[in-house]
Amino acid sequence: MKHTAKKTMITVIGGLLVFIGVMFVIVPGPAILFLPAGLALLSLEYPWAKQWLKKCQRLMRKGAEQMDNLVVSLKRRSN
Repeated sequence: MKHTAKKTMITVIGGLLVFIGVMFVIVPGPAILFLPAGLALLSLEYPWAKQWLKKCQRLMRKGAEQMDNLVVSLKRRSN
């Protein structure tokens, strides 16, 4: 019974965070905070959420690297 309650809480809170994150993709807001947090919570109980979390992490890492490269190239041009 205890595991069922824990899984239910993780599912509800994680699902709510993912839902809020998706809503913030549609309307301006901090989706970048809510989506990974919700997926991280859901990944404690669901393998599919772990796969989506890894995809999300890869995309965020790739985006950060692209932004770093852009900033470096802009700094080089200004010097």
